[in-house]
Amino acid sequence: MPRDPLSYKASGAGQGHGRDAPHGVERSKERRVVFAKAVTRLFDFWQLGVPERLTLLGLAPGNRLALQRYARGEPIAASRDALDRVGHLFGIQKSLELLYPRNAELQQAWMTSPNRKFHGRRPVDVVETHGLPGLALVRGTLDVMRGQ
Repeated sequence: MPRDPLSYKASGAGQGHGRDAPHGVERSKERRVVFAKAVTRLFDFWQLGVPERLTLLGLAPGNRLALQRYARGEPIAASRDALDRVGHLFGIQKSLELLYPRNAELQQAWMTSPNRKFHGRRPVDVVETHGLPGLALVRGTLDVMRGQ
């Protein structure tokens, strides 16, 4: 199996939202920093443009500054929406790794490639149209493909 190009697993990303963190708010902030770095690497791996990154995170089209802050390691917003989105994004990548363990190119292109399951639309377009429910739909589609 190829080396994990995202390295988010070893950092603890994708393992909950820190709600059970013993050190309260500071621990949650530390986890959100990990999420920011990991989601930036994930977007780089998927080769997403700025508009697509903003769409997937539910940010306004002109909010490039937030992406720059996340890339510098500032924490993802503490809102439930932001944390849910990041969790879905990590879940999508995990499903792609399980479905296509030897095909990193397919993992990279999947979010931006037309897909029959979405009537020829790209998964990122489904998220743009439907927001967080669209992101959950994309993740759920992959879960069904995996037989869960």
